[in-house]
Amino acid sequence: MTHMKYQPTRARCGGIAAAIVLLCLDCPRAEAHLVTTGLGPVYDGIAHLALSPADLAVVVVLVLLAAMRGPRQSRWLLALLPTAWIVGGLGGLTFQITASLDWATGLSLLLAGALVAADLNLPLPVVATLAAIIGGFNGFSTGAALARTPHAALELLGILVALIVIVTLIAGVVVPLKAFWMRIAVRVLGSWVAATGLLMIGWSLRA
Repeated sequence: MTHMKYQPTRARCGGIAAAIVLLCLDCPRAEAHLVTTGLGPVYDGIAHLALSPADLAVVVVLVLLAAMRGPRQSRWLLALLPTAWIVGGLGGLTFQITASLDWATGLSLLLAGALVAADLNLPLPVVATLAAIIGGFNGFSTGAALARTPHAALELLGILVALIVIVTLIAGVVVPLKAFWMRIAVRVLGSWVAATGLLMIGWSLRA
């Protein structure tokens, strides 16, 4: 019975992970071409995160990493990741850069995805530090991209709201997973995300 449940789950994870690979490599980051929703800059910020597959993948894999360690680390991630992202975003608004940071996003995916795949019993300080550093880097890249828009601060607020919602929802799904095959499915997804990060690094160096 366990074998029958595991196989379709692994197939679904493979499909999700393949979609992440294609989106992260083929879709441009939603930088200067921020889509206007018509509902105001806060909603534009929410849409910005949704239209940045690489950033979205970073958020998801960090939530998986913390949620597999239990509710305590998930609660810390909920506080740390949005905070680090916004602080980094404000830094990006202040110190604007034009160089691409796609390699840093790829490195984030590679590192966090590999840790999810390994399912190491990481202590809270390690996960918290990782979330703060990765969140800060990606937030800085986001802030630098939004600096050319007229309502960048409000758009960052929208991204903050989106981050809190995404972290809460995914953690709520992953934390209760106790069955062995479920954790294996999450680890498979992590390995695919790590592979995506490696491809992104190679792609950015090639460019």
